[in-house]
Amino acid sequence: MSVVLRRIYNEEKKLGGYRVLIDRIWPRGISKEQAEIDEWMKDLSPSPDLRKWFNHEPAKFEEFKKQYRQELNDQPEKKSLLNKLREQSEGQRVVLLFGAGTKPIITPSF
Repeated sequence: MSVVLRRIYNEEKKLGGYRVLIDRIWPRGISKEQAEIDEWMKDLSPSPDLRKWFNHEPAKFEEFKKQYRQELNDQPEKKSLLNKLREQSEGQRVVLLFGAGTKPIITPSF
């Protein structure tokens, strides 16, 4: 299993594999042609309410992580998307793409 995390804005050379955008919002200034993604799994990202509550405050990280994992387990759509990524990663590299200025502090765990 090979899973790679990449910031979409820093990709001068596209890394091959099954390319998945994992942000809820499309990255500004990047066309779909430029992104060269296979799938956009915006529903895999944390819920808007959870992201808003967290607000990138490090003191809230442990609770955020707990609640996000709970979302992944409790919401059938998120669980299905996560399982799809697991299956994709068995046969090829999966490239998880994000647009934030810094590396996400939590990503879907396989």
